[in-house]
Amino acid sequence: MIDFDISTLKFDEKGLIPAIVVDATTKDVLTLAYMNKESLRISMEKELTCFYSRSRRQLWLKGETSGNYQHIVSITADCDRDALVVLVNKDGPACHLGTDSCFTNPVFEEEGRQLHHLSV
Repeated sequence: MIDFDISTLKFDEKGLIPAIVVDATTKDVLTLAYMNKESLRISMEKELTCFYSRSRRQLWLKGETSGNYQHIVSITADCDRDALVVLVNKDGPACHLGTDSCFTNPVFEEEGRQLHHLSV
């Protein structure tokens, strides 16, 4: 485990940082959630994703009620240190609607190309 100083990350004015969650096997983008310092510490300690719910204004451990835990493989900050990519192995659907990914609504596709999912 890397000894990382969370204070080197840039949290927004609400104390949050976006976390893009990606399936470690398929590289599909699963969800975009937010973390605060406490949820990031919990995530690193438990090696399970823990987020801050902006609507409920509380921490939530992904899978705690559904059983669909996300086991963290790695967490990487971007060049500005104001966003995270969280690589995970998941126990079940990532979306609360029961789909593998929250990203299932196409907005734009290059003509002649059919996109089935978003990948990084």
